[in-house]
Amino acid sequence: MKKRYFLWAGTAMIGTAGLSRYFPGRARAEMTTTHAQTTNNGFEITKPEPEWRKILTSEQFQVLRQQGTELPGTSPLNQQHDKGTFACAACALPLFTSTAKFDSGTGWPSFYAPIEGAIGTTTDTSFFMTRVEVHCRRCGGHLGHVFDDGPQPTGKRYCMNGVAMKFIPG
Repeated sequence: MKKRYFLWAGTAMIGTAGLSRYFPGRARAEMTTTHAQTTNNGFEITKPEPEWRKILTSEQFQVLRQQGTELPGTSPLNQQHDKGTFACAACALPLFTSTAKFDSGTGWPSFYAPIEGAIGTTTDTSFFMTRVEVHCRRCGGHLGHVFDDGPQPTGKRYCMNGVAMKFIPG
């Protein structure tokens, strides 16, 4: 009888370890950026959590600092069609131009290309799938994900959380 419990416990531990890579909240891995990183955690701008909470709304904090996702169709930036730049809501780094924006029909602002050197990517294995997460290369704020089903010339769809960005006309 004890042997059966030992085998059951061992199987449960191995199964949990094997599936743990798919649970939300897993640490980011395989980070890539196009600029040199200058701090211990890899980003030029770092702040303790209380400071981020002071400068960001609760929705911005949940998306940018906790890798959350806003509900589709809720961002006014999805309907923003004026000429300008979309910048990180946390550190104001320009991320995308309005010329790269397109209507993907997903309910989130989408772009076919970022401004060169503006973003970094990581492998995201949450929710039982593997995706490419997009983050601000300067502060590390989570912006959204990139997919291979976008328009030409890149074929990419940078599906961004509008709450993670601000629009600068011009």
